[in-house]
Amino acid sequence: MKRKFAGRMLGVSLGAALAAYALVAYATLKPGDHAPVFSAQASLGGNVYEYSLASELKKGPVVLYFYPAAFTKGCTIEAHEFADAVDQYKALGATVIGVSHDNIDTLKKFSVSECRSKFPVAADGDAKIIKQYDATMPLVSSMANRVSYVIAPDGTVIYEYTSLSPDKHVANTLQALKDWNAKHKTQ
Repeated sequence: MKRKFAGRMLGVSLGAALAAYALVAYATLKPGDHAPVFSAQASLGGNVYEYSLASELKKGPVVLYFYPAAFTKGCTIEAHEFADAVDQYKALGATVIGVSHDNIDTLKKFSVSECRSKFPVAADGDAKIIKQYDATMPLVSSMANRVSYVIAPDGTVIYEYTSLSPDKHVANTLQALKDWNAKHKTQ
């Protein structure tokens, strides 16, 4: 009887925690904010290299997305969607980079299987980049929340989207790039 009661109380406590989580206001960077530059170990197609945001911004806009953990259901869906859209990003002059707290050995595998060797993913084991971008998971500050940014070549955040659902990150960032290109580039 005591075990059943304790189990029910745990379920109620967990439910209350999830409800509180749903009400948390996220303190992400907003359009107009300056994106912190960073360098990190990344993997593209299983090959490890030093990724530099500053270098990538010299080539054009960057879509920087944070995700909780490689090989989880939502993160796998999101990686597949970004991989499928890489050619659309390239057509808009943009590159994509994913960042999580995973170690580089895990990301070497993830970059091949789930990212389909189409875009790099960077390791942020100490969550330094995640924290600089205010993309921490509520209640688990060492993990990233699911947050997508579009950063203009001058380092300005032009779009931000936060949702644990992976469903609209690609569509929303592509639209933000199209809108930005319409204002800033001659096609």
